[in-house]
Amino acid sequence: MATKYFVLDTNVLLHNADSIHSFGDNVVVLPMTVIEELDSFKTRSDELGRNARRVIRDLDTLRHGGTLSEGVPMDNGGTLRIVFGYESMEHPHLDLKIADNRIVSVAYTLMKKGEDVYFVSKDINARLKADALGVSVQDFEKQKVNIDELFSGYREVDVPSALINDFFANGPQPVEGFEFCPNEFVLLRDEMDSKHTALVKAAADGMLVRLVRDYESAYGIRSRSKEQRMALELLLDPDIAIVTLVGQAGTGKTLLALAAALETTIKNQHFNKILVSRPIIPMGKDLGYMPGDKDEKLRHWMQPIFDNLTFILGGGRTDDEEHRDYTRKKVEKLLKDQIVEMEALTYIRGRSISNQFVIIDEAQNLTPHEVKTIISRAGSGTKMVLTGDPYQIDNPYLDSSSNGLTYTVERLKELSLHGHITLRKSERSELAAVAASYL
Repeated sequence: MATKYFVLDTNVLLHNADSIHSFGDNVVVLPMTVIEELDSFKTRSDELGRNARRVIRDLDTLRHGGTLSEGVPMDNGGTLRIVFGYESMEHPHLDLKIADNRIVSVAYTLMKKGEDVYFVSKDINARLKADALGVSVQDFEKQKVNIDELFSGYREVDVPSALINDFFANGPQPVEGFEFCPNEFVLLRDEMDSKHTALVKAAADGMLVRLVRDYESAYGIRSRSKEQRMALELLLDPDIAIVTLVGQAGTGKTLLALAAALETTIKNQHFNKILVSRPIIPMGKDLGYMPGDKDEKLRHWMQPIFDNLTFILGGGRTDDEEHRDYTRKKVEKLLKDQIVEMEALTYIRGRSISNQFVIIDEAQNLTPHEVKTIISRAGSGTKMVLTGDPYQIDNPYLDSSSNGLTYTVERLKELSLHGHITLRKSERSELAAVAASYL
């Protein structure tokens, strides 16, 4: 079998620092322009900077095994090469003053030399350029999921009427012929009467159990749909350590997570405090571009969180200015007393977070590695909730299939400490539902 040559774009290395080891016993090619771009990222304090430094250290280790320009062996049987010169070869359709074009030209030159070449990039435009030149192109496929087959956390099953009756009369029941993920919700539907149903949840042992009646509402917020009811079941269950909520705008992901956080922290005192964070895009961007101290700068990014807190603590009332002012003071007191803490994701790395209810909003803008870094901060007694819409991504190198939120859903679905539900119905307003569905 002919050896394949994989020419990697810089963004692949910044997305996943281990990417050079992901192509088996083939040749991984890094153009000199990629090394130069890594050098420009290495001093940054964000995840991109950390990945750049990891790659550079990895390359420094590999160079002891040979000459990088000629190719050095890797542990997986592959070979790594750093090439220069190829990117300066003339091509009538490439302006080699542009860094992306110099990287693409390396793949093009190798192809012209008769090699079986694949250009790998997270940048769609770079892939389009390479494809136009006749080079085979790929996105970086590792840590990707099929968004069309994403685990929804819910299914409907037709069963005999007797099974539903036994469930209500005798409690937990198995369903022969089906395998359910832990904490997956199941609507049992009478195969003879579609109106005769039972909404249940799969336990770790595969038995189907009733939903907990006390989990129908949280801090005055009641579920408005079957999906929201299932979300509250996961959010309020103390045995579930990580919850993922996927849904379009207006489905109530953040609102339900905050309501559950207030219920379990203030009312039930299961947690010491609530920590809320969301990525600032680009990830780790210096907050100094906004006026004020760190908290004042962060407030701009956290305004959706303040809006939801105000709605919950105000009982949904927005018609009275005096009441709104009273509600704002309640929100400020929670922040002043540090019952609710808002933090930029940049500052979470390195922390050990114990006995807290942690909400990571807009998690679809995080890479799988960034999500792993955040979840690994969880100490004893901490619950993590990740919310987001994989179809609303601001990160230019992520899509609905490669982001950290959907990757987490698929990777953790078999674990009993994880629960997931996809919310599909917008409950914000009729207008919001129309916008989500038609625009």
